[in-house]
Amino acid sequence: MNKFVYTQPVKIWFGAGKLKELGSVLDELEVRKAVLVCGHHYLTHAQTLQQKEPRICAIFSDVEPNPQLSGAVKTAELARANGADAVIGIGGGSSIDTAKFAAAIACGDGDPEAIYHGELPFPEKRLTIIAVPTTAGTGSEVTQVSVMSHGKEKRTINNPVFMPRAAIVDPEMTLSVPPRTTMNTGLDALAHALEGYWSVNHQPISDLMAIEAVRTILADLETAWREPDNLEARSRMAYASLLGGLSFALPKTAACHACSYPLSEDYHLPHGEACAFTLDSFVRINADERLEALCCAVGLSGTAELADRIRSLKEMAGLRMRLADLGEVDLEKLCHDCAVHPLMNNNPVKLSTEQLRKMFEALQ
Repeated sequence: MNKFVYTQPVKIWFGAGKLKELGSVLDELEVRKAVLVCGHHYLTHAQTLQQKEPRICAIFSDVEPNPQLSGAVKTAELARANGADAVIGIGGGSSIDTAKFAAAIACGDGDPEAIYHGELPFPEKRLTIIAVPTTAGTGSEVTQVSVMSHGKEKRTINNPVFMPRAAIVDPEMTLSVPPRTTMNTGLDALAHALEGYWSVNHQPISDLMAIEAVRTILADLETAWREPDNLEARSRMAYASLLGGLSFALPKTAACHACSYPLSEDYHLPHGEACAFTLDSFVRINADERLEALCCAVGLSGTAELADRIRSLKEMAGLRMRLADLGEVDLEKLCHDCAVHPLMNNNPVKLSTEQLRKMFEALQ
């Protein structure tokens, strides 16, 4: 067996109704004041939560779908103005990533744009990060990654300063998620698990969590999509999403996520749908003995069946699957941008721009 190092510093509170224990979590972390970060749609709920928990001293609810650096800066300013020592991110990846970046810069006076571009280091001191996902997909609650945009530029920043101290994973928070988002985020979680498994940086503990995540998603995603109020299916998907986050936190994602960035930036696909766009293609491209073993472990006949199952889920939910669905495509630019993305280096099969072109051309 190869040598490996495994670390997981986030304390996880999991289960239906766990958000009701927020006060106990704040007590344990010795939080005095916290800024809450969420999207517009969650503002009313956030205000209700603030009434029940007075240590929430301010709310920032202007998070954009592709979270902007400006939002993180405003959150950091709110934290400083209120003397907060923690930031709570409630929502999908956008809210949690905003909370992470804000907490990482709030204790310093360096130019946020220079920090964003890596020209200045993050301050040594940072605020406590508490992550509360409302979708079963991002896994951001257990990773040291923040995906942040500045204007049209979008960066995936991997830094220990972004690691939450606590994650509250309450499946009840996902009950209001609409079916299309359920499918998008569920397939994002599946991509996390599969890419963590086939990443060139994979390791045994992460592999085990990836296998369980894949098994659970294939068993429960369709039910969660068809029956939004099914708390058991929602709970199992929340669990699978958590495992998916843990399974890629150290190995990192690979080709599907590399391709997702230009698909999101240039063709406006939501992140999960962008990852799903190439996921079944990369299952076939990356097929090897290890992936066949995963398929056997989750009860499938092989990689062909896994690819077909993914395609079937996309068709079921009416997700975009073909180049024609994207509108006018600059295929040369798309393939170039995918090929040069750093995450492509984690893929077990090395693909040239021409090979990527053939993959996309097959999606007609």
